[in-house]
Amino acid sequence: MSTLPARPSLPRYVAPVPRKLEDLGLRLAWIVVAINLLGTAFGFWYYGFDPLMLSGSLITGQLATEPTAMWPFVPDSPVATLFIAAAVASWKLGRQREWLTALAFFGCLKLGLWTPYVLLVFKSDFSYLHPAMYNFLFWSHLAMVVQGFVLYRIADFRVGGVAVALLWYGFNDVVDYFVPIVGTPHHTFVPAEDLTGSAVVHTSPAHEYAAAGAVVLTLLATFLALATRVKKLELEQGP
Repeated sequence: MSTLPARPSLPRYVAPVPRKLEDLGLRLAWIVVAINLLGTAFGFWYYGFDPLMLSGSLITGQLATEPTAMWPFVPDSPVATLFIAAAVASWKLGRQREWLTALAFFGCLKLGLWTPYVLLVFKSDFSYLHPAMYNFLFWSHLAMVVQGFVLYRIADFRVGGVAVALLWYGFNDVVDYFVPIVGTPHHTFVPAEDLTGSAVVHTSPAHEYAAAGAVVLTLLATFLALATRVKKLELEQGP
């Protein structure tokens, strides 16, 4: 696919990335896929999957404290980068899927903003992180947001696709903060909360701050995806 998809004239709030940067990302699509797959591998390691067993165990970190049945809902950021890698690869292969691109958009926007949000809100609690790691986490997640805002070039955000993404990330919010189903809430561990042995104690108000950010960002992603759909349809229909 050598020709870049058209760039419709959409409002800045749904298409804030400069055209040159959008075009560059689309031209370097396979590099974008590779970088996101590397980010996925790093993210699973960060959450506690250690295939080389450098720490002496295959499963460590937060994954070791979570019920196995809930593992798919714990490593949110690496799952989000996996979604965007799969969405971009599918487009390049001529097999673009609206539901997959919607999942990628929600993941990039939600996790790309939620992580910097908690890094700032709980900055003093993250003092254990080396400054290089802190900045890497902060800026790499904001880069996810940039990626998400390029996806309107390869998708229309049809209602069905948005519904799939809202179901996945809405359910994530439920089990992460409100009804864990198995064990305790499963959101990414925030150091402002407490660890008792191998269990997380979801301390107030840290838990509520983390939940508020997640829910607001799920709503924001839903609004922006549907607003993109509406604005694209308005352009097609004309004045």
